[in-house]
Amino acid sequence: MRSNGREKKIILLKPRGFCAGVVRAIDVVKIALDLYGAPIYVRKEIVHNRHVVDELRRAGAIFVEELSEVPEGARVIFSAHGVSPAVREEAKERKLQVIDATCPLVTKVHLEAVRFAKQGHTIVLIGHRDHDEVTGTLGEAPQSTILVSDADDVDRLTIKDPERVVYLTQTTLSLDETKEIVTRLKERFPKIVGPKTQDICYATENRQLAVKAVAPLCQALLVVGSNNSSNSRRLVEVCEKAGVPAYLLDDCSEVKPSMLERVSTVAVTAGASAPEHLVEELIAHLKAQGYSHLEEAEIKEEDVRFTLPSDLENFTPRLHTVRV
Repeated sequence: MRSNGREKKIILLKPRGFCAGVVRAIDVVKIALDLYGAPIYVRKEIVHNRHVVDELRRAGAIFVEELSEVPEGARVIFSAHGVSPAVREEAKERKLQVIDATCPLVTKVHLEAVRFAKQGHTIVLIGHRDHDEVTGTLGEAPQSTILVSDADDVDRLTIKDPERVVYLTQTTLSLDETKEIVTRLKERFPKIVGPKTQDICYATENRQLAVKAVAPLCQALLVVGSNNSSNSRRLVEVCEKAGVPAYLLDDCSEVKPSMLERVSTVAVTAGASAPEHLVEELIAHLKAQGYSHLEEAEIKEEDVRFTLPSDLENFTPRLHTVRV
């Protein structure tokens, strides 16, 4: 089948989907359920994907917003996005048995915040207000940290000692927008320093670079991911910034005919918390719409793995992951 006289084609981006931190977090919940049985409580969504959360809920996980919803002494898992010291202290006071599924790359940012605060720096945290990850990072040094979300926020900043100021970032931000904010920070505060290595995670960067590379080759991009997934939303924004329409979908049921109108080549990717089976279902749906040719565009190879929390790592052979 053809559109505007051309063969209808799908470009499947790679890398896409689950990152190492998401795989680790999901495995933590599955292993805990195998070891200890249901119920296992999880504070917040373990990762920001509705399908993953629903599947783990069916397996026996109970998702709560606050620790006050967890019975005293029960076992609770902290999500991949991390928590503040105040949450850890509350868990200790309530004698909860904690399993920490915080992504190691998020933990890196937390440790940076603690170190810089102890050194007497003002920390400018670049991120999205009320995102779970940002809430946790802010809690590490609340008296020393100021949150900014865009360049305009930078213009309004008042820093106590411009000679001692640093910046950190949320791990799932847009590379381009973060660069713009950092540039503005350096203009206003020439002595500002950042982390030795960037805080934006490898998976966020690689998926955005893949979108940039493929955007000139397609007329639309479909991103599999939930609306509350920061890294998934950034993929849409990166593509739109390149002048190509992009749409965020929880699954193939959300594809509308208008998204594919006059589109002969559609690109497909997935956010770092979206399982591969949802991508496969989307591909099947597109093929049924006449997109008969499929090619994969691999921009960068990924081979990153994180070890499990120490209290679970000896039970790896019992591992069962959510469908990918």
